[in-house]
Amino acid sequence: MNAKRLRALIELGETDTIEFKRKFSGFEKIAKEMIALANTRGGYLIVGIDDDGTIVGVDSEKSEIDLITSSAEFYSEPPIEHEIDIVDIEGYDVIVVRIPESRTKPHKLIYSPSESSAATRDPRDTRVYIRQGEKSVMASREVARVLAATQPDAPPLVLQIGDIERTLFSHLEKNERITLREFRHLVNISERRASRSLVRLVRAGLIRIFTGHGEDYYTLT
Repeated sequence: MNAKRLRALIELGETDTIEFKRKFSGFEKIAKEMIALANTRGGYLIVGIDDDGTIVGVDSEKSEIDLITSSAEFYSEPPIEHEIDIVDIEGYDVIVVRIPESRTKPHKLIYSPSESSAATRDPRDTRVYIRQGEKSVMASREVARVLAATQPDAPPLVLQIGDIERTLFSHLEKNERITLREFRHLVNISERRASRSLVRLVRAGLIRIFTGHGEDYYTLT
């Protein structure tokens, strides 16, 4: 990464593949942003840049790098692959963390392993995050299943189009979208079976899933 390329990224502003941080803001917060990028399309976490794109730099690049690396290795399950560059731009040192789209989705946020919180923390209390626009948002259970099903090492897809799927397609042609709850009631099947069916269809590229405000929904591709 050179200063010219970094300047181009800064001018784009925060997007679904670019996140700015003025400075290291805590292990969990940084891990959340890295997880969201890895779970979506990959991208860049740039430290030393304000939200409005102002270049402020970092005081100690070595210290910041150590903290970022710890966030990626100890606060994500599985750990996040990443590459770090230090770029001198306008006299400031800026840290650019490149995070490729993961081959081991979904990554989950692991909360602080400190003894003070370990006693009260539910070991199942993890969170999956994805990138939605310029924000990192918590993924639903269905989105997490889609992430797991679409990783390169997932089992081969076995798909059969039956009455349930044809009813879904007919509904979407007329109504444009449907939620898991609506689909389950439409075809009168269990939530678990409905979820599996929708995940398979998303994986096959026949429908798309969107994270809405409070409830995911599905559309035809």
